[in-house]
Amino acid sequence: MKAILQTRYGPPAEVLEVKEITRPAPRDDGVLVEVHAAAINYSDWGFVRGKPFATRLWSGLLKPKGTLLGADIAGRVAAVGESVTQFRPGDEVFGDIALYGWGGFAEYVAVPENALALKPRTLTFAEAAAVPQAAIVALQGLRHAGQIRPGQKVLINGASGGIGVFAVQIAKQYGAEVTGVCSTRNLELVRSIGADHVIDYTREDFTRNGQQYDVIVATAGYRWIFDYRRALRPQGVYVATGGAMPQVYQAMFLGPLVSMLGPKKLGSMGMAATTQEDLQVLRELIEAGKVKPIIDRQYPLEEIAEALAYYGKGHTQGKVVIIVKG
Repeated sequence: MKAILQTRYGPPAEVLEVKEITRPAPRDDGVLVEVHAAAINYSDWGFVRGKPFATRLWSGLLKPKGTLLGADIAGRVAAVGESVTQFRPGDEVFGDIALYGWGGFAEYVAVPENALALKPRTLTFAEAAAVPQAAIVALQGLRHAGQIRPGQKVLINGASGGIGVFAVQIAKQYGAEVTGVCSTRNLELVRSIGADHVIDYTREDFTRNGQQYDVIVATAGYRWIFDYRRALRPQGVYVATGGAMPQVYQAMFLGPLVSMLGPKKLGSMGMAATTQEDLQVLRELIEAGKVKPIIDRQYPLEEIAEALAYYGKGHTQGKVVIIVKG
């Protein structure tokens, strides 16, 4: 089978290769998936380059510990292990396989059955691949870390990015009044997915316009943590799910200290862990027409380096998807 392999860090065009490797076999509790589509996440971009250096704590200090990339997949079950009860050959599935060895940028991947859920019937494979990791981060950031409740005012910084487009839609489904922050060219997109208000960050500073929010989720960009604190209501919660590394580190390390200054809570949601239960929640929202993925561009598997280079520019609208099987 064809797969994308990486043996060193560097620019995608220099370190990624399309290789023929042996097709894996499922374990007794595992599923072999014929991958139809996969999606790029920030972790793929970081692991390919080995930057920022902190990513090497997971991927390997001097060289990658694993040669395979790709976490978000959608495809069809090709074979199942003897003890598998949830799926059978032919089932259309999707999932995030980051906790199970990666390998989504390949024609086949073998993973435990609990890494997957049935694909939303209303989505193509490309659309389904765009969902798992970004939507799970948005869901858990709002529901678990943000403790979102109906009627709250919620702001999403980075509302047009991979996580942001899901955060806007999910917050609306929880009954929130949602403000999306993005650049000028993305204002209409953010409005189209349900934001009640939009702020063009090139023209207005949301931390200094006098508005305050019950929940702020930062998925992109960089703002000083005290800027976010100023934009919170007295009992508000700020959650960093991404963005520039200084923003992430401030949330992780300064957040707990700043939270001690009063009732406002600031921090990072930490590492999201995809569960079948959360995938099922997303599946139901999608099939009900309440949440939809946004795809910026699609690339064939052989053009993975170009896809990552485009993703790395940092201006995508929604997700970048890799088509493995047309």
